[in-house]
Amino acid sequence: MKLTTAVLAAGAAVSLATVVVGAARLRQDARHQAERNEATVARNQLDWLTQMSANPDLAKLWTPEDLDVEEYMQLLKANQLICMLSLSDRLGFVRDGRLPFYASKLMESDVCRRYWARFGGLRAQEAEGDERAEHFTKVLGKAAKDHLGAQPVAA
Repeated sequence: MKLTTAVLAAGAAVSLATVVVGAARLRQDARHQAERNEATVARNQLDWLTQMSANPDLAKLWTPEDLDVEEYMQLLKANQLICMLSLSDRLGFVRDGRLPFYASKLMESDVCRRYWARFGGLRAQEAEGDERAEHFTKVLGKAAKDHLGAQPVAA
């Protein structure tokens, strides 16, 4: 092989490697940006839930007609806990196979079970089309059902 051919081949190999590394880096950057966006949206939701569950005057504006404000504030606090677990799961902080354990721990709480009985169906609708969210919702629904015995629970 001539020296010029060898140099051209080496240059092409380096260029190809650079393109592959660059493409991988772009995919990684896009994934990290999506995670940052998701965390920001979740932070906004958690902040809103914090305000709503601590301020009766604000919660009163959003309380469904068939609930009293105090009950609604308690359900919002349960929702906040569930949202924190959901975010941890979506960002990969819940190790494989541990979600049922955490869901079970949440559903030991009466207020979390009441929240799920009331809003679990809505969460299932919100999760439709998102495989990870659908899985999360099913795991929480099973945990709620397991803690209620054999009573049916939404999702």
